[in-house]
Amino acid sequence: MKPLFELSTRRYDQEIELVKKAMTELENICNVKDGYEIGEPFTKAGWTFFSLQISSELSDIIEKTGMLEGALGYRIAEQLKNFLGHFLETKGSQVRIKKIDY
Repeated sequence: MKPLFELSTRRYDQEIELVKKAMTELENICNVKDGYEIGEPFTKAGWTFFSLQISSELSDIIEKTGMLEGALGYRIAEQLKNFLGHFLETKGSQVRIKKIDY
């Protein structure tokens, strides 16, 4: 199953570029092609929401190489969300991230 996250921001035009750049860098670190997909944005109450789905291959590599070490959370899904949130933040992004269960 591919992990799915909902990202939200008030500055979509700036944030989408930061997110794409950070995720491309994460793909390069993990040596994965087509490791993520960004969904169409929609706006509600001044916020723009869009989905970020990472591939099973990318999530497996993140989990098995110890990248989640130090990420808070009891479950892998929670640790992955916290890892991605922190990774995006270190790359200059200020998006809010939420795990979507489907």
